[in-house]
Amino acid sequence: MRILYLSQYFPPEAGATQSRAYEMAANFVQLGHQVTVLAEFPNHPSGIIPPEYKGRLYERAELDGVDVIRVWVKTSPVKNFRSRMLFYLTYMVNAILAGLLLARQPYDLIYATSPPLFVGGAGLVLSKLRRIPLVFELRDLWPESAVALGELSNPRAIQLATRLEEACYRRSRRVVVVTQGIYNRLVERGVPAGKLVVVPNGANVDLFTFRMGGRQRVRRELGLGERFVVIYAGIHGLAQGLETVVEAARLLQAEPDIHILLVGEGPRKAGLLTLAQGYNLANLTFVPEQSREQIVDYLCAADVALIPLKKLAVFEGVLPSKMFDAWACEHPILLSVDGEARLVLEQAHGGLFVPPEDPQAMADSIVKLKNSPAECRQMGMAGRSFTVQSYSRKAQAIRLSALLEEALHE
Repeated sequence: MRILYLSQYFPPEAGATQSRAYEMAANFVQLGHQVTVLAEFPNHPSGIIPPEYKGRLYERAELDGVDVIRVWVKTSPVKNFRSRMLFYLTYMVNAILAGLLLARQPYDLIYATSPPLFVGGAGLVLSKLRRIPLVFELRDLWPESAVALGELSNPRAIQLATRLEEACYRRSRRVVVVTQGIYNRLVERGVPAGKLVVVPNGANVDLFTFRMGGRQRVRRELGLGERFVVIYAGIHGLAQGLETVVEAARLLQAEPDIHILLVGEGPRKAGLLTLAQGYNLANLTFVPEQSREQIVDYLCAADVALIPLKKLAVFEGVLPSKMFDAWACEHPILLSVDGEARLVLEQAHGGLFVPPEDPQAMADSIVKLKNSPAECRQMGMAGRSFTVQSYSRKAQAIRLSALLEEALHE
């Protein structure tokens, strides 16, 4: 197949969306397909485009056999409604133009991944103008999640976003979702079950694997010694509720052999730094965003990985890919997400659940894990085995490839 893959976020940016898009596209190429990705100039989550892209409208390059077209977007370090809309809309417009003027070869299928929802909008327009079948991937229920987080409250904007979302469902031959919770919600909303398919998040189990050398290097560079290390690696945004982690660190100040790492960037990082400085926390270290390859060593340097989200009903249907990355590195997870993610945790026997936004429960569970090294090791090994068997990115790409072939020949 010749696939036009729309993903606003893509490497060299780091993150779960970027990782999934890259892994799927690269595996499609290995399976014999031709893939062109339409992405933005790297800037997420800082909102700052690197100097090498300044003054350019687009760039075309190859990444592991994938033809990548990156387009200019209106970015800003200030994250408010206006800046976000300009950011999303400029990608949509420029992705449409790139899909018409730059990616001119014939394609068999358009694969658009959301959020941002406007990626679906670009896929919708290109599908109609070029008469190419569309498959729409939904990794998060947007705008529902944005409304729940308070990021979107304007009734007119919600109505327009919902109309765009539903137009994408109608136009698509398949709607790929990443959790059973999203699947169930879309069926409730009237999307035909026969159009829906679940292809969950997972991990590249060849890249994400335990490295003793990487563990030792990171521990040496950060001066961690033999302390029990807890890591959160990912975006520092509103949804994650990382204030709970800072509060847990405050409660753990009497445990000098426990240290917490917060790795990444995001709109909430400045506030988190201020909060931690106000508490004068010596047991909490903020680390800048790391590349996908480097983050493996940081995960290996830790003893347990934190997976937190805020206490909202909309998150009961999510399944964070961070779970599988940590498990692939043979580490247990401390999961602060209820619902579907908790069920998977219990199936894997790969860690402990703590109620979302409960710093005391989080602190108590960290101490419990520190005092149970054999149990930690057992849970980490169970998580690795579970991920290899059921959540390998390569296996998921093979399955998705077959589903796309099936949709194409309907």
